[in-house]
Order: sequence, then C-alpha cells, then structure tokens
Amino acid sequence: MAENKHGHESDPTAALRNSSLRVTKQRVAVLEAVCDHQHADTETVIHAVREHLPEVSHQAVYDSLHTLTEVGLVRCIQPSGSVARYERRVGDNHHHLVCRSCSLIVDIDCTVGQAPCLTPSHDAGFVIEQAEVTFWGLCPDCAASTSSSRHPEPASAV
Repeated sequence: MAENKHGHESDPTAALRNSSLRVTKQRVAVLEAVCDHQHADTETVIHAVREHLPEVSHQAVYDSLHTLTEVGLVRCIQPSGSVARYERRVGDNHHHLVCRSCSLIVDIDCTVGQAPCLTPSHDAGFVIEQAEVTFWGLCPDCAASTSSSRHPEPASAV
C-alpha cells in the first residue's frame, strides 16, 4: 500500500476499496481532483473532474464529495465567510492559515501537545476527538501589497 507523507493511501482506487466503497470513475476522479487541488471549493472540483469526465453531473460530484467526506477520505473545512473547501489531508488534526485578502488557505501542523492540541476549560461531558483552529491574517503577497499601498513610492524629480 503506497501512502503519502500524511499517512493516507495515495492510490485513489485502493483508498476507495480500503474504505469499503464501490470504485466508480466519478469517485476516483473526485478523489484525484481533491488531491490535485488542495482546499478546492466544489466548483473547482467539478471543473477538474470534467476535464477527465466531461459528462459528469454536478450532483454526482456533490454526492461523491459527501460520501468521501463521510468515510474520512476527504476533509471538508469551511472557514468563516467561505464556501466549503475540500482537502485530502485527513486524520492528523492539522489546522489552517487563511488570508483575509485573497482567501489562500495553507495547512499548518498542530505544534503543541497531542490531538486535540487544545484543551477546553471544560468538556461538558463530550468525548473530544478533534480541535479545529483557523488562523486569519494576510499571506506574504497580500501583506507586501498592502504595505506598498500604504507607503507609496515617492515621486522622483525629473
């Protein structure tokens, strides 16, 4: 079994079989699209799938995303104010950096403690399985752009 650096099966067909899912060309194409386009929204996934399967319906992609998420082959994240995004990196309790300007999403590893890496002040009787943290800010390109727009270059004397 070939696994990638995040510990999940890298072959879509094998991953589907190992999850006891029927292997269909739509599911394989959706899983490949999510692998190729990390943090993609549904429209991006649909577009990527249609490059290989032009006849696939929106509903088939939505159904596949739902099924793949349900069995843990895909993770759905939805930063505040954003549409749902999908990623193949699952099971490691990582977090995300989100640019407020361009909406770039970057994975960030959990750096403190074991999963979940945050301990709430009380658990209200819950058995906690995961913590989800989203860090917000500006990516390097947007920060540089914002900085340069705040400090325009002085006009040169001609």
